Amino acid sequence: MAPQNDLISLLNTQRSGWSLARPFYTDPKLHQADLTHIWYKEWLFAASAAELPKAGSYVTLQLGTYPVVIVRGNDGQLRAFHNSCRHRGSRICSKPSGQSAKLVCPYHQWTYETDGRLLWARDMGPDFVAANHGLKPIHCDVTAGMVFICLAETAPDFAPVKAAADRYAAPHRLDDLKVAHQSRIIENGNWKLVLENNRECYHCAGSHPSLCRTFNDDPDLVGADDSLSSPEGAAHVNRCEAAGLPSRYLISETEQWRLVRIPFVGDAVSYTMDGKAAAPMIPGMPFANAGSLLFFHYPNTWNHFLSDHVLNFRVLPVSATETEVVTTWLVHKDAVEGRDYDLTRLTEVWEATNDEDRRVVEENQIGISSPAYEPGPYSPKQETGVIQFVDWYVQCLTRAVQAGQTAMAAE
Repeated sequence: MAPQNDLISLLNTQRSGWSLARPFYTDPKLHQADLTHIWYKEWLFAASAAELPKAGSYVTLQLGTYPVVIVRGNDGQLRAFHNSCRHRGSRICSKPSGQSAKLVCPYHQWTYETDGRLLWARDMGPDFVAANHGLKPIHCDVTAGMVFICLAETAPDFAPVKAAADRYAAPHRLDDLKVAHQSRIIENGNWKLVLENNRECYHCAGSHPSLCRTFNDDPDLVGADDSLSSPEGAAHVNRCEAAGLPSRYLISETEQWRLVRIPFVGDAVSYTMDGKAAAPMIPGMPFANAGSLLFFHYPNTWNHFLSDHVLNFRVLPVSATETEVVTTWLVHKDAVEGRDYDLTRLTEVWEATNDEDRRVVEENQIGISSPAYEPGPYSPKQETGVIQFVDWYVQCLTRAVQAGQTAMAAE
């Protein structure tokens, strides 16, 4: 891919309802454009708040060229920082997660408080002002028990999604949950293929035998865009709403995020092989068969809030053809493994589904990488969720590139 004008031309040729042109899935320069204009500017799901249970708990992630650390301070607040020492730039925290009273750079032991203040730097001379060398902060907020970050200098307004997600997820008592398990896999496919695959169940019957025991893949019941217009779906929503569970389909104006509570198949109450609960019911939930509250936020997360546990999914791009997918299972903090829940039973459906999706995405990437590939049409019945995502992506990238061109012209 060449410069911005060529990217705009390619974006302008994209047809709504059709898959993207080959460079969007394969070209390293276009992947860099994705990072620059979307991943470095939008709010991103970074970690489940339950991963940081006490002061000094931290998690790290690599977002393109930016190493990031998220830490819970002594005041209980979660903060995000650039994981780069203000001395000579060394990465401070190298482990995926950990616990530390202070953040200490391993290179020269510059020591930071969990709120980012520089506390100690040896032999820096009488003119050195520690207050000028604290860790660089990153926008950080929490909704529905999920930590979101934004690398942009000025972050988009997070208030609408925060208000909506907090209201819908409140009955699931996110502050009272703990991490039961976490998996981390690399899929050899572009991040957009991972999102596209998630946004449809056209493939589910042929690819996900375990998931389809409980997840309803009928687009006449659960719309391919997650809306519920069938009598059965509407009845489920009405029943949940009457019990105090916000459930009606809610989508943002830009279609970047959405919330809806969908029913399981038959009498199922959880994502298990037999459809029965995998863990004790979360206190505050009015009944077991509340279905799954779905929460999607582009570009990098989908989530399932159940009556007995919660599933958070995080997608991060590694390269033009590699994507990391992290899945976190949350249960009530008082639930004891081996007594109240069996870990294999809790995780087996989505462990299998994630691996099946990995294979689907990787085969998709191999086919798209062929020079013979050309965009094909999406199903208007089965793939409206994919159409929504691709339209959002094209519009988001187009706006960002055009804004960048305008800013350059004004300089």
